[in-house]
Amino acid sequence: MIAQLSGVVARVEANSVILDVGGVGYQVFVPVTVLSALPDNGGKFTLMTHLIVREDEMTLYGFANATELQAFKILLGVSGVGPKVALALLSTLDVGELARALSTNDTRQITKVPGVGPKLAQRLCLELGDKMAAFAFEQRAERAAAGKQTEQENANYEDVIEALVNLGYSRADSRRAADRAIANASDRTDFSALLRQALNLLTGGR
Repeated sequence: MIAQLSGVVARVEANSVILDVGGVGYQVFVPVTVLSALPDNGGKFTLMTHLIVREDEMTLYGFANATELQAFKILLGVSGVGPKVALALLSTLDVGELARALSTNDTRQITKVPGVGPKLAQRLCLELGDKMAAFAFEQRAERAAAGKQTEQENANYEDVIEALVNLGYSRADSRRAADRAIANASDRTDFSALLRQALNLLTGGR
């Protein structure tokens, strides 16, 4: 089982990245969130991966972190959800948004995802509502237990998201940018610096 790949970005395709690992190019299919976070060709990157083996092919799917990977595996457990649909779900909604939509039976939100119709959306809510809600809670609890964010840092995180949404960015993109800004910040209590960093990420600044 290939659980993780660390290498150099050789090239990016429509829905995948070719990662050069020791001279071997691995094609890894990824959600849009990963595509938007990739460095330029030649840059180093690490992916958490899941290998699916079928009679005629072996396909790798990659994610930026263990949370996305686990959510992908959970989605695959639902009848009618294959890797392409699972990637589409995680490309359109981040894990927190997906958990909220499933746990509140928000089929309207879920059917915005390409390839997901009303019947599949209802099945997802029925089978995964409780499981995804518990999963999201566990992730928040782990972050809190690890002391990764204080109350002020959490407030800044939410404020950055709201500020970005007010500037016209989608909530999913805003949340991803805020996540990365918080992770890379030297001072997580500096709201202005966090907002600038998140904006740089969204506009392609470095």
